[in-house]
Amino acid sequence: MIENSMSFQGVGSINNLSLKFNKNENCTIMELREFIANFAEQFDDTDASEITADCVFHDLEEWSSLIGMSIIALAKTEYGKSITGAELKACVTVEDVFSLIKNK
Repeated sequence: MIENSMSFQGVGSINNLSLKFNKNENCTIMELREFIANFAEQFDDTDASEITADCVFHDLEEWSSLIGMSIIALAKTEYGKSITGAELKACVTVEDVFSLIKNK
């Protein structure tokens, strides 16, 4: 196992994040950004800039059970992972959903 230490300067809640990762591991900061973008695409009226890693998505005005079902479908179609409504409901932030899917 080879570990690298890298610093990334980004936007939103991931500024100045220092990340260690295994080259074989599929979880990188770029994947989190991609997940956030995919998550944001499920919303029609919410500006994508409102959706960040630390966004409490249940508090978004547009959040609904239909969008929740879209997120469950996103997990299956884009990431090949099955999550339940109860697991999604237990998540607080977008990053929590990312971690749930990543760790399945």
